[in-house]
Amino acid sequence: MEKTYFTITGTRHYYGKDFLKPGMEVQLVKEPENEYDKEAILVKIEGLGDIGYVANSPYTVLGESMSAGRIYDKIGDTALGEVLYILPQGVLCKICKEN
Repeated sequence: MEKTYFTITGTRHYYGKDFLKPGMEVQLVKEPENEYDKEAILVKIEGLGDIGYVANSPYTVLGESMSAGRIYDKIGDTALGEVLYILPQGVLCKICKEN
């Protein structure tokens, strides 16, 4: 897969984003049983658990990053990502490895 960027959103519902740093590894986990979004992709950190979701709305996707709907069929059930930037509007990351 070529470079694919995504935005983590919803961090305020978990632990916030102040603890995130560039270079941190995150795990993406498809959540097909999510009652609100059939293309939901949960974002987790090992040892901490759920920290947010891959943005899936034009209002929450930053810049040229892809929405959850655009990457849902391009990854397996899980994938690994890396935090690039922590911005006021969200956290910009890239997919590093498909599982």
